Amino acid sequence: LVSWFRRARLALDEFGPDLVVIWGDDQYENFKEDIIPAFCLLAYDAIEHRPWAEARWPNVWGEPGETTFTYKGHRPAAKALTTGLLDQGFDLAYAYRPLHHPLGHAFMNTLLFLDYDRQGFPYPVVPFQVNCYGRRVIAQRGGLGGVEGVPEEDLDPPSPSPARCFDLGRATARVMSDSPWRVALIASSSWSHAFLTPKHHLLYPDVEADRAMYEWLRAGDYEAWRRVSLAAIEDSGQQEMLNWMCLAGAMAELGRRPAETDLVETYLFNSSKCFAFFPPS
Repeated sequence: LVSWFRRARLALDEFGPDLVVIWGDDQYENFKEDIIPAFCLLAYDAIEHRPWAEARWPNVWGEPGETTFTYKGHRPAAKALTTGLLDQGFDLAYAYRPLHHPLGHAFMNTLLFLDYDRQGFPYPVVPFQVNCYGRRVIAQRGGLGGVEGVPEEDLDPPSPSPARCFDLGRATARVMSDSPWRVALIASSSWSHAFLTPKHHLLYPDVEADRAMYEWLRAGDYEAWRRVSLAAIEDSGQQEMLNWMCLAGAMAELGRRPAETDLVETYLFNSSKCFAFFPPS
């Protein structure tokens, strides 16, 4: 994992983007009972966060709880992307400041691990929230309580469909391609999760389902991705892959196939991880 994160950072530095757009989920962090948007662009001017302030165990860097990370936002690009997506028929939410949390861990982990060697992260960040946890985002605080034993009537409305996320990614690529900025698009998520897979008694991820999605990705068979149903995603504990659906849609729009890929599988830990790089043409 560390080796691949370093390679990802190298690819990012070689490209030298004006900003990075990160698709990520929110697990009952910034969005709670007061509002759950299907999609929300976080048009922040800056982001400041202490990710270890309430940590229950040490982090791999040995950083104390008061360690503060500050990142630049890019409000003009976030506003332009919001406007472009609204023009293309996506009823998109946006925010200029956090609601309950400085930055959800899907985004923060991306920034922490892309700066694993603590060189600093100089690129402005536009977080793009996707409601991946849908039916369990309130009922189970983003799925953290496990998935068994919850009555159907207590679950929440669903996530946006894989096809909708895919099409939003396509539209994002169109808008950003017409912009004046060099933009890196990043999907932040693990793939299937043990704690979201009751058919495996919450013990191990759905590695077989991950392998199938991975082979389609490597082959550039994006329409196979778009055809996956939300029910199949939920059955395999792949809720966070809706972030990757956005990326797959963007790459389909741009006609890009991955140049490098790897699927880091596990039957022992909570989730499998995937890396895929789509260099500029």
